[in-house]
Amino acid sequence: MWTPTEEEKYGVVICSFRGSVPQGLVLEIGETVQILEKCEGWYRGVSTKKPNVKGIFPANYIHLKKAIVSNRGQYETVVPLEDSIVTEVTATLQEWASLWKQLYVKHKVDLFYKLRHVMNELIDLRRQLLSGHLTQDQVREVKRHITVRLDWGNEHLGLDLVPRKDFEVVDSDQISVSDLYKMHLSSRQSVQQSTSQVDTMRPRHGETCRMPVPHHFFLSLKSFTYNTIGEDTDVFFSLYDMREGKQISERFLVRLNKNGGPRNPEKIERMCALFTDLSSKDMKRDLYIVAHVIRIGRMLLNDSKKGPPHLHYRRPYGCAVLSILDVLQSLTEVKEEKDFVLKVYTCNNESEWSQIHENIIRKSSAKYSAPSASHGLIISLQLLRGDMEQIRRENPMIFNRGLAITRKLGFPDVIMPGDIRNDLYLTLEKGDFERGGKSVQKNIEVTMYVLYADGEILKDCISLGSGEPNRSSYHSFVLYHSNSPRWGEIIKLPIPIDRFRGSHLRFEFRHCSTKDKGEKKLFGFAFSTLMRDDGTTLSDDIHELYVYKCDENSTFNNHALYLGLPCCKEDYNGCPNIPSSLIFQRSTKESFFISTQLSSTKLTQNVDLLALLKWKAFPDRIMDVLGRLRHVSGEEIVKFLQDILDTLFVILDDNTEKYGLLVFQSLVFIINLLRDIKYFHFRPVMDTYIQKHFAGALAYKELIRCLKWYMDCSAELIRQDHIQEAMRALEYLFKFIVQSRILYSRATCGMEEEQFRSSIQELFQSIRFVLSLDSRNSETLLFTQAALLNSFPTIFDELLQMFTVQEVAEFVRGTLGSMPSTVHIGQSMDVVKLQSIARTVDSRLFSFSESRRILLPVVLHHIHLHLRQQKELLICSGILGSIFSIVKTSSLEADVMEEVEMMVESLLDVLLQTLLTIMSKSHAQEAVRGQRCPQCTAEITGEYVSCLLSLLRQMCDTHFQHLLDNFQSKDELKEFLLKIFCVFRNLMKMSVFPRDWMVMRLLTSNIIVTTVQYLSSALHKNFTETDFDFKVWNSYFSLAVLFINQPSLQLEIITSAKRKKILDKYGDMRVMMAYELFSMWQNLGEHKIHFIPGMIGPFLGVTLVPQPEVRNIMIPIFHDMMDWEQRKNGNFKQVEAELIDKLDSMVSEGKGDESYRELFSLLLLEKVEQETWRETGISFVTSVTRLMERLLDYRDCMKGEETENKKIGCTVNLMNFYKSEINKEEMYIRYIHKLCDMHLQAENYTEAAFTLLLYCELLQWEDRPLREFLHYPSQTEWQRKEGLCRKIIHYFNKGKSWEFGIPLCRELACQYESLYDYQSLSWIRKMEASYYDNIMEQQRLEPEFFRVGFYGRKFPFFLRNKEYVCRGHDYERLEAFQQRMLSEFPQAVAMQHPNHPDDAILQCDAQYLQIYAVTPIPDYVDVLQMDRVPDRVKSFYRVNNVRKFRYDRPFHKGPKDKENEFKSLWIERTTLTLTHSLPGISRWFEVERRELVEVSPLENAIQVVENKNQELRSLISQYQHKQVHGNINLLSMCLNGVIDAAVNGGIARYQEAFFDKDYINKHPGDAEKITQLKELMQEQVHVLGVGLAVHEKFVHPEMRPLHKKLIDQFQMMRASLYHEFPGLDKLSPACSGTSTPRGNVLASHSPMSPESIKMTHRHSPMNLMGTGRHSSSSLSSHASSEAGNMVMLGDGSMGDAPEDLYHHMQLAYPNPRYQGSVTNVSVLSSSQASPSSSSLSSTHSAPSQMITSAPSSARDKYRHAREMMLLLPTYRDRPSSAMYPAAILENGQPPNFQRALFQQVVGACKPCSDPNLSVAEKGHYSLHFDAFHHPLGDTPPALPARTLRKSPLHPIPASPTSPQSGLDGSNSTLSGSASSGVSSLSESNFGHSSEAPPRTDTMDSMPSQAWNADEDLEPPYLPVHYSLSESAVLDSIKAQPCRSHSAPGCVIPQDPMDPPALPPKPYHPRLPALEHDEGVLLREETERPRGLHRKAPLPPGSAKEEQARMAWEHGRGEQ
Repeated sequence: MWTPTEEEKYGVVICSFRGSVPQGLVLEIGETVQILEKCEGWYRGVSTKKPNVKGIFPANYIHLKKAIVSNRGQYETVVPLEDSIVTEVTATLQEWASLWKQLYVKHKVDLFYKLRHVMNELIDLRRQLLSGHLTQDQVREVKRHITVRLDWGNEHLGLDLVPRKDFEVVDSDQISVSDLYKMHLSSRQSVQQSTSQVDTMRPRHGETCRMPVPHHFFLSLKSFTYNTIGEDTDVFFSLYDMREGKQISERFLVRLNKNGGPRNPEKIERMCALFTDLSSKDMKRDLYIVAHVIRIGRMLLNDSKKGPPHLHYRRPYGCAVLSILDVLQSLTEVKEEKDFVLKVYTCNNESEWSQIHENIIRKSSAKYSAPSASHGLIISLQLLRGDMEQIRRENPMIFNRGLAITRKLGFPDVIMPGDIRNDLYLTLEKGDFERGGKSVQKNIEVTMYVLYADGEILKDCISLGSGEPNRSSYHSFVLYHSNSPRWGEIIKLPIPIDRFRGSHLRFEFRHCSTKDKGEKKLFGFAFSTLMRDDGTTLSDDIHELYVYKCDENSTFNNHALYLGLPCCKEDYNGCPNIPSSLIFQRSTKESFFISTQLSSTKLTQNVDLLALLKWKAFPDRIMDVLGRLRHVSGEEIVKFLQDILDTLFVILDDNTEKYGLLVFQSLVFIINLLRDIKYFHFRPVMDTYIQKHFAGALAYKELIRCLKWYMDCSAELIRQDHIQEAMRALEYLFKFIVQSRILYSRATCGMEEEQFRSSIQELFQSIRFVLSLDSRNSETLLFTQAALLNSFPTIFDELLQMFTVQEVAEFVRGTLGSMPSTVHIGQSMDVVKLQSIARTVDSRLFSFSESRRILLPVVLHHIHLHLRQQKELLICSGILGSIFSIVKTSSLEADVMEEVEMMVESLLDVLLQTLLTIMSKSHAQEAVRGQRCPQCTAEITGEYVSCLLSLLRQMCDTHFQHLLDNFQSKDELKEFLLKIFCVFRNLMKMSVFPRDWMVMRLLTSNIIVTTVQYLSSALHKNFTETDFDFKVWNSYFSLAVLFINQPSLQLEIITSAKRKKILDKYGDMRVMMAYELFSMWQNLGEHKIHFIPGMIGPFLGVTLVPQPEVRNIMIPIFHDMMDWEQRKNGNFKQVEAELIDKLDSMVSEGKGDESYRELFSLLLLEKVEQETWRETGISFVTSVTRLMERLLDYRDCMKGEETENKKIGCTVNLMNFYKSEINKEEMYIRYIHKLCDMHLQAENYTEAAFTLLLYCELLQWEDRPLREFLHYPSQTEWQRKEGLCRKIIHYFNKGKSWEFGIPLCRELACQYESLYDYQSLSWIRKMEASYYDNIMEQQRLEPEFFRVGFYGRKFPFFLRNKEYVCRGHDYERLEAFQQRMLSEFPQAVAMQHPNHPDDAILQCDAQYLQIYAVTPIPDYVDVLQMDRVPDRVKSFYRVNNVRKFRYDRPFHKGPKDKENEFKSLWIERTTLTLTHSLPGISRWFEVERRELVEVSPLENAIQVVENKNQELRSLISQYQHKQVHGNINLLSMCLNGVIDAAVNGGIARYQEAFFDKDYINKHPGDAEKITQLKELMQEQVHVLGVGLAVHEKFVHPEMRPLHKKLIDQFQMMRASLYHEFPGLDKLSPACSGTSTPRGNVLASHSPMSPESIKMTHRHSPMNLMGTGRHSSSSLSSHASSEAGNMVMLGDGSMGDAPEDLYHHMQLAYPNPRYQGSVTNVSVLSSSQASPSSSSLSSTHSAPSQMITSAPSSARDKYRHAREMMLLLPTYRDRPSSAMYPAAILENGQPPNFQRALFQQVVGACKPCSDPNLSVAEKGHYSLHFDAFHHPLGDTPPALPARTLRKSPLHPIPASPTSPQSGLDGSNSTLSGSASSGVSSLSESNFGHSSEAPPRTDTMDSMPSQAWNADEDLEPPYLPVHYSLSESAVLDSIKAQPCRSHSAPGCVIPQDPMDPPALPPKPYHPRLPALEHDEGVLLREETERPRGLHRKAPLPPGSAKEEQARMAWEHGRGEQ
């Protein structure tokens, strides 16, 4: 049964609870819980972290704490009953915990560790507080430490500053705003102090802060290391002032034994002293710690003969010094003891012992020496601050070590009243003694005794130093052989005060003999009394004492015998007649000097003071004595203060008339003496005296009389020093007056009351008289008035003892009122007057409401005057702060209402004016006008803001009502409202209070919103209807908007606990102000139109505040604005324009979110629906909502660490929206430039150029002036457009898109020409020309294109469920692109199929990416079809200005025919049309239209054959037009691929599939297409015939066997088609076999005319691609340009089933260029292959996922092979005998023909050591290149052959994207049966050999790319002539009209001097890959850019090479 708890209400979780039970509440350790109910070991309640979630938890997991419960029941509140600071520590530590971890994450490691340390300290301090075992002082100290650390942590973590009073957090409701402001200031200062020195902070209050802080040195002797003394020692430490040349402290004595340890075993580790009472002034002096070492032992240390061993003398040994200034810094920084080593030096000459420390300090090294051994004192020092009580409290351990207190000589700076002291310090200075007939000087020892009057030696009255007990006698140290010793030793004589009078000192002088007996012989003595006959003590001076002769037999028993003698010169003068027959005779030639210094609070050395105290003895001298009192030192006066005061008042009573004025002056002198800081602590002594000891009952009359007389004289006297002193003593004079009157009244039962009152009244009249005097011309009078005003407030408390509050208040009012106004007095007097008022306000008198009613008007009057004139603002603010503080504490009293009313009338307006003035002041000059001490404007502003807020906070309804009613006119009211609104606005704009003053800021906001609520009714009432005033309303709205947008009110960004606290206290003030704002807007009525469009931006800012309620209130205002503008103008264009403009800037600032967009749309659409203009309204709202979608996307992209692609896409999306949908040109242009900058950052120069072109196109070539905009200066439109064009051309150049830059060059040229600006025209024409050169010379890569689909709702709006085509980066292939996209969208999943996704994927909350490569379909078909256009030019048009892209996917429809799979192989062709062409303003554009067609097997076959025919025509045409010079390799490869594939069943597969009767019968509709295919096959035979004719013409003699083989196979191909196409043989009879003469073959074919190479179906996209990209197999798939063509050369069949080959190739060869596209594979073999191994198998295609999913092992194997090829050795010489294989097959084919062919193709790349190859196979087949390069009309020049022996291997040409690769850089340069994208025949190294030439009929070969290398030259070869005359052939060629074209650079050998091309990137293949298995060669299409042509150095004297180079250049010139 659950029952409500009674006691168990609050607890702390001591073990985490996971809430694993039903209704369980999850709790973490340390959380606090509020308990509501309990049941059998379980509690039910809430966590204070989540007060809305209730649940149950185990009772034993909770530690209960006492708490106060208020409002018991459902809504009860529980407050823990513990010290508030403990609660604060707990809450703060919990808040810090999460922030602390974040520091580590953000790498703020230093702060992380510091904060951890502070948190641990706080936990420890909290534990101490909770223990309850501390004293009150300790609790206070712990709290101080806690608050310092809390404030430090909050400061460093950027948390709020906590205002405190006495370490407790203050409640802002309980104090005035002024006080709160001051507490914030003091907390800030304490934080700043704690940051620099956490532990030295001392709370100071009131006057005590003026107290100087005494310093103390703690010194401890750790050890004295010496090993040569071997005797006991005394070490004396003292402080020495080098500048003054004197010791300033007592001595601290440490007695050590001969081992260096303390002589007293109890002193071990207790040899320490505290040098006390050093002032700050002392610390700045040149102080040293001096240590004198005195040994006690033999006379001479190293001479055992000198003196007997039993006699011990005190002998000087050494000295050490330490400069305090040198170590002070380190001592100040360290809060603990620090060790120092002092080196001990010995004196060279004992006579200078007294100055050894000075010599060491001065470094007079000749006078001292360091002992050879290491002698050193090790001491530790520590600097302590504070009074002794504090030191004792804070350092108890020091005092427990037997500390020796070592005092300062003389009194400290501050003399404490209870400090009783009676010390006489005596210094043995020096002596001068006679030699006494001895040959050597004496060793003199002085012995001193203190004797009383009766001759008794006083016990223990001599102290050698602190730390050792006192003794009865003193023995000086002995200086060896010195008759004039200088001792300089200080002895302290602590003689009891009662024994001081009558005591004397006796000094005995002995000679210490060093002979055997070692006697000490007395030879004289001296003495001195301590007190003179007049009662004064021995003066502080040097005294020369007479030395009297005596010997050991002399007796001192009768001291009277010598006391009658004069002891010194002064004494001698007093008694001149001394009988000469006395026992003791003075030695006139000997003298002895001592000096004394008295530090006594009981004895005086002053004669005048003594005369005053004993005035009755000499009554006639009293006037003189009183007059001399002011010459007595302060120390003497305070010592005898009570006695002096008693004496003065007794004298006053004795004769008032005679002595009254003198006694008054003496009293004033003593009172003012106590104002000195040194004697400030004696004021309590004076107070105590007045209260308890003062007995002058009649004194008041004379004191009042004298005081009045002084004041009355002030107008007349020139010198007023004594009057000013009396004014300063006013406080104590009134204390004496009042106490005297009380004593008199008590004694006489109140007699003479009226006379007293009237005398006081008269005195006040005199005070007013003094203050009313005009002091402007009299400086002395000014000082008198100032002194009076300063002292005046101090007398109020005394007057209150005798008068009522009202009476005193009247006195004060009259006095303050008598002061002239600020206009008539000087500035300095202003300050004094205000200070006096300030002290009046701070006095006890002002705390009474009765007195305030009287005093407040006069105080306010003076302040009002000062504020009006802007004078002394800081003091005025302090006075006002005090007034508000008092009013706030008295606010429960009824009279406060009246006082507030008074302040409102007097101050409110002037306060507002003052604040406006301060806020508008620019800088120091105006800010401090009229102030003596310049103060920063911020401080004054803060003071006055707090005053204004205090006043407004005190005002209630009545005050506001009176205020508003009191305005005489509406103009006055308007002015007031404008002022107060302006001040409030400035408050929020200027951030008067720092960011972390959250308490202050919230209170300010609360007061503002309350005040605005009071004032808004007045605004509505007075300025709405006919008296509408735009200015006031606008000011009001601006204020409300600023208020709601205040950072301090944005509760969403703060912690939940803090938010709850604020909401509980103030509510959400934004909502309050929003309601107020909405209400006032509704009250405007028809005047709303005045605020359109001005307030749209501000109101929009308010609606973007993330507070749902504020949004709900404010968004409908936009509908209102639209409605009112619609009514007035018939549209709402202004609202629309302003809203869109402001929305852009505000969203980019971070305001707004998705929920705002939805709410905006929802609320406005709902309102607009009901209007007549609903259509335009809905359109507008929808448009703005869509704009918001884009803006939010843009902002999210920009602020996040998004990739460039996302940012660019987002910007393009937004830019297009501005242009197309809302037509905001300026915003559009801004985003053009933002987009351009992004492109430049990403180095997309072409895209940047296209982007800027958008702006350029908006401009005209006109002289219209344009304003300054963005980074453009103000200029004409022509100038801006010119600048843009130049910049765009520059970007096109950097992006290598010269074709796009050329039209702009022409446009600029046209403009320059029209303006006759020939200089610029020349420049632009040169630029254009250089671009043409770049097109032809510089290498450019063709980019890849990828289609990307973004599916799922998690994508940004501009990508969601859309598909794009992206232009890839250089060298970027599909895998790299896919990886890049997945890294840009890390949450996305890659789809593994190319099918269009279904709705489930489109609508899911996820991200799916679908990526595959696509092929561009170029628009510039004409250029690509031109035969003579260089490939570098064509390459550009293939991949630029492309808007359509294609993707083919092969699939089988119906049953698959295993015999011939072409029957069922269909192609699914997807064509994508983009919104814009690529490249453009982005690297990717959205797909606009998508077309899907299916290509039937027959159509596919037609396209394949047609493309191959076109490829052959193009290639043959290039050879006919000399575009390919000399090298026939390309044509050889192409012909071989088509003819050889046909032999192996190529076209036959199509015949079987489509010419079959069954197929024809089943597909009657395909008859036309079948006919078309037949015609294309016939055409192919015809084209092949022409190709063979051209091949025969150009073929090298050494390659004749290949040509013969081609002829043979071509005949076989014709034969296989003969039955299918009757009459085929008639088409090319020349090729009918050996029976036909070769001459006929060549004669029958003229060069191909343009008509003969005409293409059918040129509109087909496939065909378009086919024209540009060559597929080498006769039927290579559908020639899909995405396909990567791979070659397989083998000895025999690869397999029987088509699938075997298909899958094998798929696994082994993932195409890196077009993954996801069709892979074409051509297979050639020397024997008949199965159908699947024919070239038709290349039609097998697979989607990208199938290809990329090949097993990694296959891919890796392939990659390994490719990499191995890159590492093959360079060329080696091989014997020509190894060139041809020996064995021949029956059919005339070589047994390893394909291997031999491979060797020709690969050349020297083949590893020579391959064990699988025979010697013959390792032969080096290569074709010479340059041998074919000669003019056709002449006999070829006999160019020497070349060898590759020393030539480096050139890289194989680059990818088809390279303009230097192949004929036209398409899919592969020559893809096909041996295609790798390049041809790879090397230059010939055929040389003349003595061996018989090998058989040529067995040779077959493939064409290969020529190497352009500089080789060693060989003897020339003889040209081979054909049977037909070459001239005939040449004539037929010449007859053909044609335009001359230079050959593509990839085919023509490069001039060695040409600049090198760009080097290829290292990770792309540059050589063919190899897998060797029974001679099978696997080649992959190579996609590298063409490599560098390196120039090999010519060997010296190589004439042959030079000859070859000249011939080569000659050949190029002819071309």
